[in-house]
Amino acid sequence: MQAILNVALPIFGVILAGYLAGLWRILGGEATAALNAFVSYFALPVLFFGTLARTPVGAVLDPALMLGFGAVVLATFLLGMATTRLVARGGLAAMSLQGIAASWGNVGYMGVPLCLAAFGEAGLPPAMLSVIVTAVVAMVIGVMLIELEVAAGQGPLRTFLRAAFNVARNPLPLSMALGLAVSAVGLPIPTPVEKWLDLLGAAAAPCALFAIGLFLSDKSIKSGLAEAGLASTIKLLLQPALAALILPLFVDLGSVTGKVALLMAALPTAANAFVLAKQFEVQVEQNSASVLLSTAFSVVTVSALLVLLRVS
Repeated sequence: MQAILNVALPIFGVILAGYLAGLWRILGGEATAALNAFVSYFALPVLFFGTLARTPVGAVLDPALMLGFGAVVLATFLLGMATTRLVARGGLAAMSLQGIAASWGNVGYMGVPLCLAAFGEAGLPPAMLSVIVTAVVAMVIGVMLIELEVAAGQGPLRTFLRAAFNVARNPLPLSMALGLAVSAVGLPIPTPVEKWLDLLGAAAAPCALFAIGLFLSDKSIKSGLAEAGLASTIKLLLQPALAALILPLFVDLGSVTGKVALLMAALPTAANAFVLAKQFEVQVEQNSASVLLSTAFSVVTVSALLVLLRVS
């Protein structure tokens, strides 16, 4: 119960505040896009860069965690693809987007603030590595498979390079790569720059959570409930269950790293699932519903996991 009161309640409380602000149009019609841009291009990249630049590379690039968490994400991605094939007889693009909805958790906007609140600064390096692994597995593979159907005839190599470029130009992976490079080289960070990083990075957690609420207030469930329900079930229940089975082969679940990985596996579907669906105009209703349903039910599932992990 202490974990729910001290960690889950404040996190979901900020999301609720954003939802109500969007529902009542307190911040105006362009608030969601503006706050998302601030979080995506400024606050989170600065937090990621500042943390990684001051953390030894060996403490972040944990090969065991990368393999274990990557296997979990890939397994649920493939299972999500299979559900669309069985339920709706969807094509490769629809299957891939269902795989993304079932495997791509809200590791950036929700996961990093949640791990920071639950485990402090020690939870940030494994949380950021989980962001990298999720983006590489879910986005590169997912977008590549979508492009194979949507942009048929352009060749697999060109399709792969386009998908990889989409990941590389994203501010979050880019800021992580720069932070790791600065850490590896050992470049000192001047005190004024360090204080600027801390000041702007501190805005990342509350703004990211508030932005999730704003995003959800703009969406409604109209159709695609069958596939959304399957994706949400896989994401909220099966992915953490698989993580509990697979991760002990790679990391100690009793450690901060193991607990962070398990918590990141239990997060609801990321808004990226809807964004990509909208970009390709495939599986839009289903993925929008997946984001809404999984986020709503994650209030219960994530809170329960925090209790099981004995987070206080």
